[in-house]
Amino acid sequence: MKFNFASANWRSTVILFSSLLFLAACADAPKPIASGEPSTSGSSQSATGQSSSGVAVGHGSGSAPTSAGATVPMQSGGGSGLKWTPPSGWENKGASGMRAATYITPPAKDDSEGAECAVFDGGIGGGVQANIDRWIGQFEQADGSSSANKAKQSKETINGMTVTTVDLTGTYAGGGMAMGQPSTKKTGYRLLGAIVEAPGGEVFFKMTGPAKTMAAVQADFQKMLKSISK
Repeated sequence: MKFNFASANWRSTVILFSSLLFLAACADAPKPIASGEPSTSGSSQSATGQSSSGVAVGHGSGSAPTSAGATVPMQSGGGSGLKWTPPSGWENKGASGMRAATYITPPAKDDSEGAECAVFDGGIGGGVQANIDRWIGQFEQADGSSSANKAKQSKETINGMTVTTVDLTGTYAGGGMAMGQPSTKKTGYRLLGAIVEAPGGEVFFKMTGPAKTMAAVQADFQKMLKSISK
């Protein structure tokens, strides 16, 4: 039998050429990205839209770091123009809705949660006493007595402005730590409230939390009130 070497060489050449083309195509093909691998295309941006500095801006003019340890003076973005300095151990959650600022404090020993101090500038009508009465109405007494009779109210002048304060302990039914959540009654709670009659309007400081935690932060609350200025 005769073997055609010319035909065999031609076929070998074709097979070799096809193999080279296949290898080149595989080398140029894009590799799939694993599901857990981050994409490197495009610019990176925080999902929350916050700047890399970690500074939260409240109502456009006041600012303070969101982490604890800051004593940056804040200026309310409302019509009052009031300024104050938050305590260094409080965490600033920034402005939200009607709140010019919200501060959270760590819980005292044996307390399951910390205290919350909300600052409101504008948008709350009714006057000073009506709002003090509304805050008192958010508390109940275990013996069924009147919270109004147990509330301690006082007035003082701080840096030329009248400040009305209220101090009350009982069962709090005015809302929890998280804004927008339904009210949940909390026993053994305390209120430290202050309404500042600033030149541009009233500013409300409302702090609530477990009684032991509130006792631990009471001096800081008073210090913040002493820092208010026009």
